[in-house]
Amino acid sequence: MFIWEQSDWPRWRFDASVLSTALASVRHSQGRLMGRMEGLGFALRDQANLQVLTEDVLKTSEIEGQQLNPDAVRSSIARRLGVDIGALVTADRHVDGVVEMVLDATGGFANSLTRERLFGWHAALFPTGYSGLAKIRIADWRDDADGPMQVVSGSVGRQKIHYEAPPAERLASEMDELLLWFNSEQDIDPVIKAGLAHLWFVTLHPFDDGNGRIARAIGDMGLARSEKSAQRFYSLSAQIQRERREYYDLLEQTQKSELDVTAWLAWFLACLGRAIEGAESTLGMVIAKARFWERCAGISLGERQVKLINRLLDGFEGKLTSSKWAAIAKCSPDSALRDINDLIERGVLKKSEGGGRSTSYELLFE
Repeated sequence: MFIWEQSDWPRWRFDASVLSTALASVRHSQGRLMGRMEGLGFALRDQANLQVLTEDVLKTSEIEGQQLNPDAVRSSIARRLGVDIGALVTADRHVDGVVEMVLDATGGFANSLTRERLFGWHAALFPTGYSGLAKIRIADWRDDADGPMQVVSGSVGRQKIHYEAPPAERLASEMDELLLWFNSEQDIDPVIKAGLAHLWFVTLHPFDDGNGRIARAIGDMGLARSEKSAQRFYSLSAQIQRERREYYDLLEQTQKSELDVTAWLAWFLACLGRAIEGAESTLGMVIAKARFWERCAGISLGERQVKLINRLLDGFEGKLTSSKWAAIAKCSPDSALRDINDLIERGVLKKSEGGGRSTSYELLFE
């Protein structure tokens, strides 16, 4: 029996006393982080918000196995927020769609969540009307024409059914009830409400595809309401991606149990707490990046140099060699070496210690 088949569905229950310590810790961490960000000034807050939203869009897509171009995502967000990041990269409709959904959920957190708004998010996620090679219903609830909505794994003929969602004919009334609850005031902490909304939506699975991404956007909207801020300084989706196996295991356990969801909410609060803790490193990176560009303010740099410096500041994986520089900047090896040597002379880059077969370079922060 699935959770929606229980006779008292959807009367969610949880033990507030079990969650009280974790909830208090999360609320304290939220307040401390927001306080730190308030002290940074508008420019640094914008950069931190851009960094976190970029990670959020990338990771909510990665959870579903979709890899987006980080530069395209960052440019799409910067364009919409009016944040200057220099040269912008052209983004395709799929990137813009995810960005539009995430920004509408968090930026418009105070507005009601409606059927039309959800349909708009869904249409933005699937601008071609296809999910991969399959044509799907866009901006409308699923109709189960090809059978019940199921979450399955394994090869054809040896599939395991992890979950089956409510039948399509129930979706209109089920979603009306969820939206009425989400938009109404209740005697419940907004953070707990965000965790419940996430679970409730993904349990209904109302669309042919995109349910996970939309559920996480609804959760982010609830968290923005809890902080009364459109700016995001931590990414819950990034933390969920790191804990993806536990996330799916707990969803399956919860959806096959009764309506006491204390275990789900305990995990949600713990995951959220770890996401906020991880924001400390994001904050440090934003500050370091801002101070670096302040130091370089009087140095004339070429477009290729700015692009590669930003890649290094954003966390370049591996070692930067002249050959990698040439590949990323799409220039000749000689041009890459001239760029590098020029930055070394200006005190922007230095040779990395250790050497090896290929000389590598890193930023000089002092």
